[in-house]
Amino acid sequence: QAQLVESGGGLVQAGGSLRLSCAASGRTFSSYGVGWFRQVPGKEREFVAVVFKSGASLYADSVKGRFTISRDNVKNTVNLQMNSLKPEDTAVYYCGAGSTLSNVPSRYDYWGQGTQVTVSS
Repeated sequence: QAQLVESGGGLVQAGGSLRLSCAASGRTFSSYGVGWFRQVPGKEREFVAVVFKSGASLYADSVKGRFTISRDNVKNTVNLQMNSLKPEDTAVYYCGAGSTLSNVPSRYDYWGQGTQVTVSS
């Protein structure tokens, strides 16, 4: 069973940048798709980006051109570089690992505990 731990969240002003990291332990996730989702209170978990084992990636329209997902299978980490942040990007960000390239949370088998990102205006 894999354990995922997110880090890198924090408070940043609009227009700023943050880099989130998702580190896996217990099982290598080089064969998994790893995605980032975000959630605000009272709303469903929202897809942000995913990178598959092949390196193929998919982004939500709301973050295209601003966020970049990358993976390092040697270090067993997946990063999310977030630039030009907006107040509406404020949420708890979660990474998940699953066997498919998917934007649907239910397709993911493992989740981290989340990291808070707050963007002030």
